[in-house]
Amino acid sequence: MGLSNCLFLFFIIYFFKVCNASTSSESSYCHDEERTALLQFKQSFTISASASGSQGAYPKVLSWKPAQGGNKTNCCTWDGVECDEQTGYVIGLDLRSSCLYGSINSNSSLFRLVHLQKLDLADNDFNYSRIPTSIRNFPSLTYLDLSASVFSGRVPAEVSQLVKLSLLNLSSNTDPSSGVGLLKLDGNNFRNLVRNLTRLEHLRLRYINISSTIPYSMANLSFLTTLDLHQCELFGDFPVTIFHLQNLKSLYVRDNQDLIGHLPEFNQSSRLITLDLHGTRFSGNFPSSIGKIDSLKQLDVAACNFSEGLIPSSIGNLRQLVYLDLSANKFVGQIPESFANLTQLTVFRISTSPLTGSVPSWIGNFSKLVYLDFSYSRLNGSILASFSNLTNLEILYLQYNNLLRGKVEFQQFQNLQNLNQLDLSANSLEFITDTVIMNATVPQFQVLGLARCNLTQFPYFLRYQKNLQNLYLDQNKIHGQVPKWMWNMSTGSLMYFNLGTNLLSGFEQLPNVLPWVNLRFLSLSSNMFHGPVPVPAASTLGYEVQDNNFSGEVPPVICNMSSLLALDMSNNNFSGMIPQCFGNFSDHLTLLLLRNNSFHGNLPQRYSNKSILRMLDVSHNQLQGPLPRSLMNCLMLETLVLSNNNLSDVFPFWLWTLPELKLLAMRHNGFHGVIGKPKNNQRFPKLRLLDMSYNNFSGKFLAEYIFSEYAMRPNMTVNQESYIEADVNYESANGVITLSYGSTITIISKGVDRYYSKIQEAFAVIDISCNKFEGKIDEWIGNLKGLRSLNVSNNLLTGAIPSSLGNLTQLESLDLSNNRFSGEIPQQLVQLTFLAEFDVSHNNLTGHIPSGTQLGGFNVTSYEGNTGLCGDPLPKKCGNSNTPDQVPPSGGEKNNSGPETEFDWIFVLAGYGSGVVIGVGLAEIVITRRPGMFLEIVGTLSRLMQSITSRKRFGR
Repeated sequence: MGLSNCLFLFFIIYFFKVCNASTSSESSYCHDEERTALLQFKQSFTISASASGSQGAYPKVLSWKPAQGGNKTNCCTWDGVECDEQTGYVIGLDLRSSCLYGSINSNSSLFRLVHLQKLDLADNDFNYSRIPTSIRNFPSLTYLDLSASVFSGRVPAEVSQLVKLSLLNLSSNTDPSSGVGLLKLDGNNFRNLVRNLTRLEHLRLRYINISSTIPYSMANLSFLTTLDLHQCELFGDFPVTIFHLQNLKSLYVRDNQDLIGHLPEFNQSSRLITLDLHGTRFSGNFPSSIGKIDSLKQLDVAACNFSEGLIPSSIGNLRQLVYLDLSANKFVGQIPESFANLTQLTVFRISTSPLTGSVPSWIGNFSKLVYLDFSYSRLNGSILASFSNLTNLEILYLQYNNLLRGKVEFQQFQNLQNLNQLDLSANSLEFITDTVIMNATVPQFQVLGLARCNLTQFPYFLRYQKNLQNLYLDQNKIHGQVPKWMWNMSTGSLMYFNLGTNLLSGFEQLPNVLPWVNLRFLSLSSNMFHGPVPVPAASTLGYEVQDNNFSGEVPPVICNMSSLLALDMSNNNFSGMIPQCFGNFSDHLTLLLLRNNSFHGNLPQRYSNKSILRMLDVSHNQLQGPLPRSLMNCLMLETLVLSNNNLSDVFPFWLWTLPELKLLAMRHNGFHGVIGKPKNNQRFPKLRLLDMSYNNFSGKFLAEYIFSEYAMRPNMTVNQESYIEADVNYESANGVITLSYGSTITIISKGVDRYYSKIQEAFAVIDISCNKFEGKIDEWIGNLKGLRSLNVSNNLLTGAIPSSLGNLTQLESLDLSNNRFSGEIPQQLVQLTFLAEFDVSHNNLTGHIPSGTQLGGFNVTSYEGNTGLCGDPLPKKCGNSNTPDQVPPSGGEKNNSGPETEFDWIFVLAGYGSGVVIGVGLAEIVITRRPGMFLEIVGTLSRLMQSITSRKRFGR
């Protein structure tokens, strides 16, 4: 070819390339309507750094700018926007972690981008918006991620119409302040979603309240590789066929407490990488075939219910494991030697299990280990030699093994400079604390647990700790004063400090306000502190100083602690008035315990209508005046203890408005007046413990005016180990710490005070003793069938003892003494088979004590002062002591036998049981008194003896 021909061909090729490039550029240029929709979407939000939590978050929409000077901008080049190269339509929108804050609804311009195939709005803050139903406008969507973006309400059914989805992630839409899940997915929509979205590869619904079973059709999702149903309130059987999904790599069903199931036998074809069943009710045998899953890297079966037995040694075959948690199961025996193969582990937890044996020496070979937890087990042996090589270790929990032994000098941890959480509490260790240790020798801890370690002084190295967040020094024998250098320890970081149950008596150079500016919880309880009480920082949520000798008035500066959740100042020598600000604290305060001090004056008068107060105990003080009516605002109040004060008021019927009130103790006060019928017949809906003793109440006591039959029902559906208590949560470096504060009460029985440090939910008590109640006790009281203790002693009550008391079959203590009851002891009381304490002394009772039951087994003092009573255990016998008592028939039964026939059979049975001689001797008495009946009795005896002889003859 000539040169001209070559040049011509070059220009032809160049021309086509330019034209093609031009066409391509034009075709990938975004459409005006979609550019407008994107700009409108941007304008509907504000930019807030707090809206996204990821470290690399930035506002992608800042690059979205409208046309300037008549020049259009190509939205396909904007950050987070992807267009189809051929059509120019927006097919992908990735605004993950873009700091977006605001609301979104179905009218949003976003839903005009109808060609979208990928939508990622994760890690923003949509301010509790509902997921818009207009999501159905994206029929081509294959990828939808709305996780961690503060969506709330019900997941719309329209999501299940997106049949091309391969990824659906709605996880972690939780309340920013409480962490509670905000989304709900009803069972029908859950089943439709699983049935319709057959192309799913990744399904993540973590923290969504589904409250349903898992549909068996889940096993039909053959492409599924990730299934995340963490904490979804699931229940029922987990379909075991899901484990057989060939592509399944990650399975999370953690923290579904009512989800039951069992593990299948596994084979080597399984591709599982992560198996997380933590906190479910999976049970049965733990299969040794788990060791065939070579791909497994994370195995968490903690807090399940697997059968008691040895830990499968085959787990040692899983050499790729990096995370292993077998805690809180019934595994017994020793840690298998095969676990020495698991050298890739970074997390290894076998806590809260009855494991025995020594800490394995090969643990020192796990050089990648970051987190090691052997706490709450029964391991023994020396601990430190194995751990000195674990230079990557950050967390070491060995607390509450009891049998771990050896000397501990903290410079032994100098090789573990990454170690920031160490808990050695409650072991048989000997701590060397008096060695002078330089700053650089010991790691800077965030969590340090040395409770129950027999310490007698503060460890010297603590003065160099700058980063402590949790410090546990409780239940030791530390004595003397808190040293002044303590006020310089971790002043900017300390959050949780427990110094309770020691022998401390004071403080060196106590500052006006303790210096720990971020403190959340401080316990100085159960020491020997005296003088003025320290005042923590305003940030403090929980403060315990009970069981000391603190004295004086409560410092006014304590009113700065307006965020308090729990305050316990019981059993000290505080005086003065209770600060009025304590009432204002009730917006946050869960419990206020001030019992056994010398406070005087009135109770705080103002309680907010937003009150969350659950427990108020001001007993054993010198308080005066009436009860503040603003207590009606404390709608969550469960326990109100006012005993042993000088309060003066009428019975507080207005407290019936408190729907949760279970315990009301008013003993030893000046409460007075008649308890009349309440307006609108309102009763206390949950009250189960009422102590009104030692007051000046008068008139009749009608239980039906106060109590609800439902609240006093027997066999309450509560765990027998469930107590009336308030739980308070505190933030800490190693998670949320929950402390339970139980209600207490003192109940008088036979003149003796009995202190209950814990009160079961099912416990029910009425004590109206030592008042001036008069008249009869209404039979209605027999409807309170859950009652365990009833004390009406030392009143002016008259009439007969109600026979309906026999219906109170759970009654354990009954005191009717020192009244004016008359008549006989009701025969129905023999039905009280749980009765352990019984007192009817000093009344006007007559007749025989029901015999043949435990009523005859009580001490004589239970019946003294009733001159008309006879029968065991009294020395005075009744006229016919051999006559057994029988429970009268109920109203629905008829007794066709006359008294004479009953009398005959008594002697017939006497003859049968005691021999013919005694029987005839008794019969002579009958002849003397009722001669007309003798032949009939002898005939009956004769027939009975013939029957016995006949049975013996035929071997029956």
